[in-house]
Amino acid sequence: MTNTSPASKADPTKLQAESRNATKAQLLEFWYYFSQNKGAVIGLVIFVLLVLMALLAPLIAPHDPDFQYRDSFLVPPFWEEGGKAAFLLGTDAVGRDMLSRLIFGARFSLFIGVVVVTIALVGGVVIGLVAGYVRGMTDTLIMRVMDIILAFPSLLLALVLVAILGPGLINAMIAIAIVLQPHFVRLTRAAVLSERTRDYVVAAKVAGAGHIRLMFKTILPNCLAPLIVQATLSFSNAILDAAALGFLGMGAQPPTPEWGTMLAEAREFILRAWWVVTFPGLAILVTVLAINLVGDGLRDALDPKLKRS
Repeated sequence: MTNTSPASKADPTKLQAESRNATKAQLLEFWYYFSQNKGAVIGLVIFVLLVLMALLAPLIAPHDPDFQYRDSFLVPPFWEEGGKAAFLLGTDAVGRDMLSRLIFGARFSLFIGVVVVTIALVGGVVIGLVAGYVRGMTDTLIMRVMDIILAFPSLLLALVLVAILGPGLINAMIAIAIVLQPHFVRLTRAAVLSERTRDYVVAAKVAGAGHIRLMFKTILPNCLAPLIVQATLSFSNAILDAAALGFLGMGAQPPTPEWGTMLAEAREFILRAWWVVTFPGLAILVTVLAINLVGDGLRDALDPKLKRS
């Protein structure tokens, strides 16, 4: 007669249902702590609207962002004297619609943030895992290089890198990613150092898990919470640095409707056409503020030490 253990009699469907319930409970807990931060919720709403605006830019923009209306140079917003209903936020010095350029500019800013954070995050996680897991001379060498990068002001280092690579949006994103990478390296290394001696890692090692599996399958998933928060904050830093490089003429080049480049083109009209400077600046301010508020909420929701009972 064959004895069947209770574990072998477990219903797979029931186990899957329990797993889904556990995941749902975790998501509900996350949303509870996230929603306690009202500023984070407002920031999330604004960010979602910005994403939708970027995705639907060709549909909602009233004009082609690069088309020049030769009879409408520096037209003020519609509520001011001399404004036109066709240009709700006015036009710039060469007759391009400000609202359309701002809407399409959201595409560039969000694209910059996604690409820069992806490059910095992937590279920083791999380097930080190696440094924290291998230790020894490898760890020392990696961290000293990161310290050298951090010793320079971020914008100055990005300017130097762009000057070497050449002006342009792609080179600006690469430079910003390199500047932001040390933050992910140090954060990943610190998390690995705190996790590598825990019982579950020792048990996996005794069970015969290889080094790659230990790093990426066992340790890394337990280091993601601080990395997610850092990625959110780095997203806003990437947008700010890209706008700064664009303003200095080293980032996106005209006629690209990137907010920093729009500011650079409008410098000489600050006193007589306030809208060509104010609206791109407000767009950068609102976007960065919304992302920082979301990052603050993620920190509250993902860090157990900050969760209120």
